[in-house]
Amino acid sequence: MSRKYSTPGYHPIKKIKVVLKGLNVAVITDFSVAYKLVLSIPILLVACMFYRWVDLSIILLATGMMLLAELFNSAIEILCDFVEPHQNPQIGAIKDIAAAAAGIAIFVWATILIIEGIQLSAIV
Repeated sequence: MSRKYSTPGYHPIKKIKVVLKGLNVAVITDFSVAYKLVLSIPILLVACMFYRWVDLSIILLATGMMLLAELFNSAIEILCDFVEPHQNPQIGAIKDIAAAAAGIAIFVWATILIIEGIQLSAIV
């Protein structure tokens, strides 16, 4: 990319550091994010070891979708608590909707992990 179109002060390495910092905070402070990553990694490794690229892609996609939903849910909850520290029915509804989105993503992720785990265990 030429200098003409680059944004002043834009540093891709800094962006990557921010992403990793946010993921680190989520894994350390939110057990639901950490244990889901721990569950995905062994199945991803088995798929990679046996060159099951479609399986690996599906597991990565499902894990990424679940992580995104969990991170957005956590961010929405933290923001809601910051904006309105007291009990509020509207804030409760917002948190419930965010939790429902995360719940759907977790259901899809768990289903894919189980199906792929069963298929990969047959190979091993």
